[in-house]
Amino acid sequence: MTNGKIIAISKSEKKGQKKYNIESANLIVDHGMEGDAHAGNWHRQISLLGIASIEHMKAQGADVKPGDFAENITVEGLVLYEIPVGTKVKIGDEAILEITQIGKECHQGCAIMQQVGSCIMPTQGIFAKVLHNGTIRVGDEVQLIP
Repeated sequence: MTNGKIIAISKSEKKGQKKYNIESANLIVDHGMEGDAHAGNWHRQISLLGIASIEHMKAQGADVKPGDFAENITVEGLVLYEIPVGTKVKIGDEAILEITQIGKECHQGCAIMQQVGSCIMPTQGIFAKVLHNGTIRVGDEVQLIP
């Protein structure tokens, strides 16, 4: 089974703001990423996106980097949107997530959509809830739990 690794961790204090990159983050059960505006007791506590998806948008002319799609965790080495809902994912030494949703409806007027004419989050972004607390760091391994 292929494992991935964290390329970037991103958060923002307010919804609608661009996320900025951080070196590590605490993931909290029934909440999400400590200090992130999208955290809360719901099914989309953590958002993940593959670096390949960001590279695809760059190839179409978008000036984008990890965090620009409001994803919390950018991953290399896994095709995230092919992971079935319900799959458990271990990140680093402790944190465990459960995939809850693939893709989402984008809000109208998204800056990426205006710049490039398309966006990847509706089809390639995935969402998860935190099942086990843990601190995650850039470079940590991302493992699918069978």
